[in-house]
Amino acid sequence: MSNPTPPLPVANKILWIGRALSALPVLMLVFSGSMKLIRPPSLAEGFTHLGWPVNYALGLGILELSCMILYVIPRTAVVGAILVTGYLGGAIATHVRIGESVVMHIVLGVLVWAGLYLRDRRLHELMPFRR
Repeated sequence: MSNPTPPLPVANKILWIGRALSALPVLMLVFSGSMKLIRPPSLAEGFTHLGWPVNYALGLGILELSCMILYVIPRTAVVGAILVTGYLGGAIATHVRIGESVVMHIVLGVLVWAGLYLRDRRLHELMPFRR
């Protein structure tokens, strides 16, 4: 079994910008996932508003936090970003179904990928952007 190719170095300034961009969705989704585990009284009201049974909160909270853990670990960050994108897609579908704004979910998804793009040079090879 061969060792994976180490990531190409990223300029220090760009790396920190990527980390800063990644921090916002991480903090917001960790907070959201934690609230689903803690289950404050307002959670039941929110789930009812969205049309979801409140007993789904535990599973969704675990899923949300698991995706974020994968995203913050450099070796699994791409898989984490893919899973977070899928999770946000479900959130978008839920909010569209009841006629609510999805702008924040879209912004979070863009920040997830923009932050990862700036943190991991391997994505530069996959993206079709020209210099």
